[in-house]
Amino acid sequence: MLDALKAAATAKPKPKSKAKPGGRRWLKWLVLGPLLAVLLVQLYFFLMVCWWTQFNPSSTSMMRQQLSALREQNPNAKLEQAWVPYNRISNHLKRAVIASEDGNFLEHDGVDWDALERAYERNNKRHKVVGGGSTITQQLAKNLFLSGSRNYLRKGQELVIAYMLEAVMSKQRILEIYLNVVEFGRGVFGAEAAARHYYRTAAANLTPSQAARLAVMLPNPRYYDRHRDTNYLARRTAIIQRRMNAAELP
Repeated sequence: MLDALKAAATAKPKPKSKAKPGGRRWLKWLVLGPLLAVLLVQLYFFLMVCWWTQFNPSSTSMMRQQLSALREQNPNAKLEQAWVPYNRISNHLKRAVIASEDGNFLEHDGVDWDALERAYERNNKRHKVVGGGSTITQQLAKNLFLSGSRNYLRKGQELVIAYMLEAVMSKQRILEIYLNVVEFGRGVFGAEAAARHYYRTAAANLTPSQAARLAVMLPNPRYYDRHRDTNYLARRTAIIQRRMNAAELP
């Protein structure tokens, strides 16, 4: 009996079983994998934004989506779009777009939080996303990279890209790109194509009334491409034309 007790006292305890390393690795990637994917996507967006500080985008997400939709009906469909530099776009159009779309364009850092709050309250009242309170910078972010869907996840990504744009681009460059890629009608993108499509003139030659009307069309360009003489369009054009002189340019 004494010998048995001594043996038990001197016996080495059995080592505790270790968790399989494979299981921990699987758990780690389950957590870190999606986070890494999100970071890589943001890095891609940021690198493209940096590239476009010096080079003009040849197409955008919105252009590609609309071209795809047009080619479902006509396989040979093409977009109307021609890039023109900032100094070849009428100052009337620049002022009209700022007056109509983003009166605080020169003051904000990409996001107008007061406008977002007002849009959030409107959306809550209607129990759906009906407006986003987007700045010109946010609209450019959406046009370059995102879809036209309305949900808060896409809105969050739009905000991130807007801050990227403001961090590396001047206001003038942001406005230049925006005016060259924004949709003005069915298959019509950019100021030059819009001026020729609606008025058979160059973007540099747009008059104040023509510029105001184009700016007013921006929230729903395909509709106004088909309905060019609505009372709302005429009234809103007159309002924007009166506000244009107060709009400061970058």
